[in-house]
Amino acid sequence: MPLAEDQKIFIDKFNHSVSLLCWAYNEEESINEFLEKATKTLEETVEDYEIVLIEDGSTDRTYEIAKSFQTKDHRLKVYKNEKNLNVGISSRRAMKKATKEYCFWQTIDWCYEIKNLRQYLEYLRDYDIVQGVRRNPVKVKIGVLKPFVALLKLFGMKHLTRRSDTIGKAIISLINYIVIRILFRVPLSDFQNVTFYRTKWLQSINFEAIGPFANPEGLIKSYWHGMSIKEVSIPFLPRKQGIATGTNLNSIIKAVFDIVRLWFRWVILGKRGKVNKGKIVR
Repeated sequence: MPLAEDQKIFIDKFNHSVSLLCWAYNEEESINEFLEKATKTLEETVEDYEIVLIEDGSTDRTYEIAKSFQTKDHRLKVYKNEKNLNVGISSRRAMKKATKEYCFWQTIDWCYEIKNLRQYLEYLRDYDIVQGVRRNPVKVKIGVLKPFVALLKLFGMKHLTRRSDTIGKAIISLINYIVIRILFRVPLSDFQNVTFYRTKWLQSINFEAIGPFANPEGLIKSYWHGMSIKEVSIPFLPRKQGIATGTNLNSIIKAVFDIVRLWFRWVILGKRGKVNKGKIVR
């Protein structure tokens, strides 16, 4: 039986350099395991890589543990924020520090399954961006029914239990996705997942978000710039230890503020400039 497209076996390593970007806040329980797993995964997959870690002003031993790991492996680059600046600013700093040809990010709790990393990187030879999706694209023959069927699947119990650690967090995540999709009219299947970019392009984007909206912002601006985006299935993995902060009240407020502020600026005031819609391949 032939292998599926995302299950091809590559004997050789990816022959372009890759930066893995990550940011951590109070992750002393998870950081060492994350770095060991990241190093092993990249070592098996690419010829040349670096891990760029932004330590976001933690009050526990996250920074000390990361620096200790760095003494054993110089490919880890650790940068410390003097105070907690949140995911938006930390992610932007990580992007600017990347030095390799391609880059992508992963959460410290390793909440996205990237066992097919070699395949995802291979797609970068043909597409500008590769975007992870927590569910397979909806396939419906009758076009007018697609939005309805997609919505039923999104809020179906099977999908909710696979999207986040809890049903409540999954619903918050879905509402966030639907709002972004409607307001900015970018027909992606997911905005918060692992994303693979050419580093030079990512660093050229003028990011304006201060919170978790930074990831969707990069995708929205790339799509408006005419970029080709390949969607791939990257499932969610429940957190095993530590405390997730992506759906706490502070993060939600920052996300809502960014969405409303930037939608008004880009769409209502027309500050997004000329739109040249990109291509999304599922």
